[in-house]
Amino acid sequence: MSAVIELFQNQLEQEAQTTRRMLSVIPDDKFGWQPHPKSMTIKRLATHIAELPSWIKMVFTTSELDFAQNPYKVEDVNTTAELLDYFERTLEDGRKYLKEEYESTLNDPWTLREGAVIYSTEPKIDVLRMSMSQIIHHRAQLGVFLRLLDVPIPGSYGPSADEGF
Repeated sequence: MSAVIELFQNQLEQEAQTTRRMLSVIPDDKFGWQPHPKSMTIKRLATHIAELPSWIKMVFTTSELDFAQNPYKVEDVNTTAELLDYFERTLEDGRKYLKEEYESTLNDPWTLREGAVIYSTEPKIDVLRMSMSQIIHHRAQLGVFLRLLDVPIPGSYGPSADEGF
């Protein structure tokens, strides 16, 4: 097994455990809450977190994402159970593409654009790394949202203040 692919597999599994715990504590009646008008709602943020493992397939099977040609479609989840089901489906989808057979494409360029406007072109390995970082980043945002609602949050890389030390 490629050391790089194995590293991504291990990170995905570690982040999946933490993400699953965080998503599971979202109260169904708080999906519409947002801390600020410029912030996403909890539903939008949590759905984005849940979809991020699907980016693995997108990166390995495409050379770009053009928002002008592929309008963003948000999965419609309305309960924590639906959210967790969606996360498990995208996680399984992502796992299918973290295979050694795709390693040869890791240095191929991948572009994020909206029509003629190019936001970035980077090697696929960097886009995969960024995708993992996005999971962590947005999960931390969700933790702040939940903290503001006084929802006890699970730890990420050790216990949270709600779990004690």
